[in-house]
Amino acid sequence: MADIVNLRQARKQKARAEKGRLAEQNRTLHGRSKADRERDRLIADKAEKFVAGHRREASGDPDSPGIGPKSAPRFSDKSDA
Repeated sequence: MADIVNLRQARKQKARAEKGRLAEQNRTLHGRSKADRERDRLIADKAEKFVAGHRREASGDPDSPGIGPKSAPRFSDKSDA
């Protein structure tokens, strides 16, 4: 005697299996390990510190005297008489 199969449930089960197969394929293609993410974060932090260390003026402090022509002492046109 043949087994009775509910076609609605069989169709849903087949769709779930297909989604699972596609998800596994995407995980292998696009997934990154925790070590990879941590390494990339450390590289980005190191690059940011390198750039910040080579800036001419301190960022975010507009009141601090910087280096350049705007911060040079002003001389008057009058003589020292």
